[in-house]
Amino acid sequence: MAKGVGFTLGELARALHATLEGDPATVVTGVAPLESAGRDQISFLVDARYAGAAKASRAGALLAGPDVSGLPGPVLRVSAPQRALIDLLVLFHPSVEAVPGIASSAVVARDASVAPTATVGALAVIESGAVIGPRVQIGPLAFVGAGAQVGEASVVHARVALCARVTLGKRVVVHPGAVIGADGFGYVSDGQAHSKIPQVGSVLVEDDVEIGANTTIDRATLGQTIIRRGTKIDNLVQVGHNVEIGEHSIIVAQVGISGSCRIGRGVVLAGQVGVADHLTLGDGAVVAAQTGVHRDLAPGEKVLGTPARPLMESKRLFVLEGELPELVRRLRDAERRLARLEARLPAGEVPDA
Repeated sequence: MAKGVGFTLGELARALHATLEGDPATVVTGVAPLESAGRDQISFLVDARYAGAAKASRAGALLAGPDVSGLPGPVLRVSAPQRALIDLLVLFHPSVEAVPGIASSAVVARDASVAPTATVGALAVIESGAVIGPRVQIGPLAFVGAGAQVGEASVVHARVALCARVTLGKRVVVHPGAVIGADGFGYVSDGQAHSKIPQVGSVLVEDDVEIGANTTIDRATLGQTIIRRGTKIDNLVQVGHNVEIGEHSIIVAQVGISGSCRIGRGVVLAGQVGVADHLTLGDGAVVAAQTGVHRDLAPGEKVLGTPARPLMESKRLFVLEGELPELVRRLRDAERRLARLEARLPAGEVPDA
């Protein structure tokens, strides 16, 4: 493949297992969105809804699925354009290999274990008994608490705090500012003051989980808070103590999950969802944005609104809500007409239906 100056479309077609409609010698030097791509860049159409924008694009080539015709210029046809887009971006933006070793300014406890192939950044702190596995990357200013474990090929970015006894599996990615294993929020009130319940549990994050920037996952009061394998958590999410999130779930920005909830496998919680404590959300449940969940959800159930209602019911209510001003006006007009009619009738007589 071409180095430094980009790739020919023929090279991209082979790498992406695509069918090329155009000159294989054409060179593109980068990937850009439809609206800003230039003649030396390739853009992408991952949804047929954006066909109009694609036809108006100045891109030198397009990556597209088989269901869109009439596109200008060369086209790389693939059966799964979203998957191919990932591969395309990796080609143009390959990850930089970390250099193994411990920065001179890092502070590593004498009895901590750091694999020879791991990387520990400047001013990072690794406390007593912590275990850093092979090919792990610990970013600058990150903190790994006593007895914490970070599994093979995981990446802990700058300023992440992994508190004591937290366990990360393999290939976990934790973005800057996240805090995993801080105390859960538990207090007992005697009417005069709030007494803290000791939070003595831990957090387990299984393989292939990604945790967004400034997300917080609290340690359990007793036992473990658990994030099962393959789950992806966005930025600014709060996961309370003793929560368990099932495999391959998606938790979007600003979600708050209260303590002791059980979130099933493949659940989707959209932005700003709030989940009350001790609830169970069944496998495959979908909760739309800004929904307040106050009850258990059945597997596959889709809800929207506060309080959460079945998705289509909430949508109908939203439509009716928009009609309320007109309905109120009509009701008041009817009340006035009725009052005028009653005023013309003898006492005790009612209008005909």
